[in-house]
Amino acid sequence: MTLARNIADLATAIGREIKTRITAQHPGVAKAWVCFGYVGNQVVIRASFNVQSVARIAVGKYRVTFAIRMPDTAYCWTAFARNAGNQTALKIAAARVNAEAKTTQYVEVICATQSGTLSDTTELNLTVFR
Repeated sequence: MTLARNIADLATAIGREIKTRITAQHPGVAKAWVCFGYVGNQVVIRASFNVQSVARIAVGKYRVTFAIRMPDTAYCWTAFARNAGNQTALKIAAARVNAEAKTTQYVEVICATQSGTLSDTTELNLTVFR
């Protein structure tokens, strides 16, 4: 065998191992994610996976509806908010306090300023793990 053939066989074997270990059901793989913002009086989804829609409920309050619902409400989510072009305005993303704000079909998140005032944002990134 040539060196090139040995390297090709090794790459194939590594690929098979990785494919069998990391699947869509792996808990480390995001089950949904979205990059959106409130721009020009409308929600703009820039990119997403397993997200059907994002609705603005009120100033700084958003409902993210999943395309395929979660199996239960024991999922984890993390979010980051920022204002494009404004380096001085720190925004934070947080959970709604109501129990009905996290269901198998959707999760509601809020965006607030450092002082805690609800505020729309030009970019919010949400990732969901289960």
